[in-house]
Amino acid sequence: MIRGSGTSEFCHVVLVAAAAMSALLLVSCVVGPSYRSPAPPATNTYTASPMPPTTESAPGIAGAAQHLVSGKDIPAAWWTLFHSPSLDQVVKLALANNKTLTAAHATLRQSQETLTALVGSVAYPKLDASASVTREKISGAQIGLPNLQISPFSLFNASVSVSYAFDIFGGAQRELEAMESEVDFQRFQLEGAYLTITANIVTAAIREASLRAQIEAVREIEAVQEKQLDLVGLQYRLGGTARSDVLAQRTLLAQTRTTLPPLEKELAQTRHLLAVLTGVMPSDAAGLPEFRLADLRLPEELPVSLPSSLVRQRPDISAAEALLRAASAQVGVATANQYPQITLTGSYGSLATTGGTLFSSGSAVWSFGAGLLQPVFHGGELSAKRRAAVAAYDQTMAQYQVVVLQSFQNVADVLRSLEADAVALKAQSEAEASARDTFDLSQQQYQLGGASYLTLLNAEREYQQTRLSLVQAQAARFADTAALFQALGGGWWNRETNHAAEDRTR
Repeated sequence: MIRGSGTSEFCHVVLVAAAAMSALLLVSCVVGPSYRSPAPPATNTYTASPMPPTTESAPGIAGAAQHLVSGKDIPAAWWTLFHSPSLDQVVKLALANNKTLTAAHATLRQSQETLTALVGSVAYPKLDASASVTREKISGAQIGLPNLQISPFSLFNASVSVSYAFDIFGGAQRELEAMESEVDFQRFQLEGAYLTITANIVTAAIREASLRAQIEAVREIEAVQEKQLDLVGLQYRLGGTARSDVLAQRTLLAQTRTTLPPLEKELAQTRHLLAVLTGVMPSDAAGLPEFRLADLRLPEELPVSLPSSLVRQRPDISAAEALLRAASAQVGVATANQYPQITLTGSYGSLATTGGTLFSSGSAVWSFGAGLLQPVFHGGELSAKRRAAVAAYDQTMAQYQVVVLQSFQNVADVLRSLEADAVALKAQSEAEASARDTFDLSQQQYQLGGASYLTLLNAEREYQQTRLSLVQAQAARFADTAALFQALGGGWWNRETNHAAEDRTR
């Protein structure tokens, strides 16, 4: 037990300091602007003219009419609306193994721990313990007695020190607010990564299905053209047609075959992309499910969030607002730096020449101090820094508004695309059916001598083109439907694990 008059004096000073601290806290205030979320855009629609409530329909794959349901919520696992078990399997694999998500999780944890450290450094006094032993030899000249011989001696020291900076004008609170906003920013960056990766997987799967359908169509057309070449060759040998017809058919077949390598290359690259998105090497792409348009079902009810809700749903808008709140807090920090800063420091310990006498009576040493720092003249530095913080806030506000405008444009573009996709697919279905009938009729007439080879050749080319265009139109409806879910935020707020992530940031 440490005794002595020094201990009583130190305790008395500590009590006085505590009373002073309480009084200062009562009169403390937080300077700078108090953040308020920007009001949502004053609009109740996304497009200049009203959207039709129901799109056009067409026969076949992806031909169902889609109904736009205003205000309907978006499920967290929105990709399941395509009713593809293979797609659901690949998305789950990606969410478990994607390296971009792993990095985003780590970045969020880093921000959370940085916030925890800042809370600890701001909200509580700093208490440190230290111990040291030194061996010293001093000269008598240091005390004005040059002839005095002083033997070497040891000093043993053990002490605790306390320091605390009063946050009278709220500068530290503003720093905490800025750091909390940084955590929110990283959380919404994580949600944005979830949304981007799931949308990329769905889009890649649709792209793969489209490419497989196009390759299948080209091979079917190739088989028909091979039979047509055999027929024209037979007629040439029998003298029923010119050699130029044979050459023309052979050229057409060769041109059809040249379309396969680019499609097959793109299919392989799409499979590689899917592999990387799921966190595996491209060489392991063969282990992933294969996708075909016939295995996907077009969602017939499409939720369309209210414009006032979009600013709360899109992760990029929420991330931009987090940066805006941080910029507002930095204005408060710059403002608080113009006001006085008060700190308290204190230490208590024991100093002795031997270890055995440490903490003995008379060995106590202590100190207590208070500091006041009042900026007087900094050449305009502090005012300029505050003006710079205000300018940074104005810049961040403008960037936030740009993100909002682009988000609304994104939704408007997708809605118009869905409308146009349905009309285009209907027209393309009719064109493909007409081209197929024309080609079949031209074949029959050519075999009976009722049509020229040029007529057959043109019909064949038209059928080939409309067949590929039909597949592309079908894929476009799937892809733009997925784009709508992405543009509206992807339903991350309905995911159960999101709440735990949010709790960790508070």
